[in-house]
Amino acid sequence: MNKCEVYILKSLKNNNYYVGSTDNIERRLLQHNSGLTYTTKKLRPLVLARFISCSSSREAKQFEYKLKKYKRKDILEKVIKDGIFPWNY
Repeated sequence: MNKCEVYILKSLKNNNYYVGSTDNIERRLLQHNSGLTYTTKKLRPLVLARFISCSSSREAKQFEYKLKKYKRKDILEKVIKDGIFPWNY
């Protein structure tokens, strides 16, 4: 199985967050900051705020989906700061 990560990016332009998953976090961050990703093109520059390692791409996609359901800024900031996930409340 390939190790994958779920990541949260923070826009330095407007402080918005973006959640995604990848098997290569360095490459993916470069793609986001190079404008190669449509959804984050206008949010650049972006910084990695948090990443969570998963044991498989399937697990990463499920985790990403759960995080995207809780898109509220205060919840994502709690995940970033404390590693507390909304489904553990």
